[in-house]
Amino acid sequence: MVVLSASVCTRQGKALMSRQFVEMNRLRVEGLLAAFPKLVGLSNKQHTYVETDSVRYVYQPLENNLYLLLITTKASNIVEDLGTLRLLAKVVPDVAGGFQEHTINEHAFELIFAFDEVLTAGGYKEDATLSSIRTNLAMDSHEEKIAIALRQSREEQAKQEMQRKAK
Repeated sequence: MVVLSASVCTRQGKALMSRQFVEMNRLRVEGLLAAFPKLVGLSNKQHTYVETDSVRYVYQPLENNLYLLLITTKASNIVEDLGTLRLLAKVVPDVAGGFQEHTINEHAFELIFAFDEVLTAGGYKEDATLSSIRTNLAMDSHEEKIAIALRQSREEQAKQEMQRKAK
């Protein structure tokens, strides 16, 4: 299974956030996303995928006229794609706090990090659960804490030095 792109987009095809997992230029991504609403309008409503000559769109309608969309190769396993889509559909409200456009936009980077936990750079699915994604996103770095403590102590020393020189 190769996922080319994972996106949260509006019914009109406007991407609120999109993450590409293989090398694609911006024009191609925007073209694929722009073609999606036209294809969904033509498709049978019983299915959550649409195929073109080159790619497969696997999607899930969300609340507020939003879609969670995976663009995959035609050779990818649709069952695995649907499993990935279901997991991402759980991740989006968990990370963003809902399905409103403004919450998706506010939490775009966190969503990208969460999508990266689900899919590798080549577009392959990781063995991840919602709880493991939460854990990985919330991880603290010991080195980061040390660096922050050192910076704060330097700032405090500089403040004390400035106060001493001012007297």
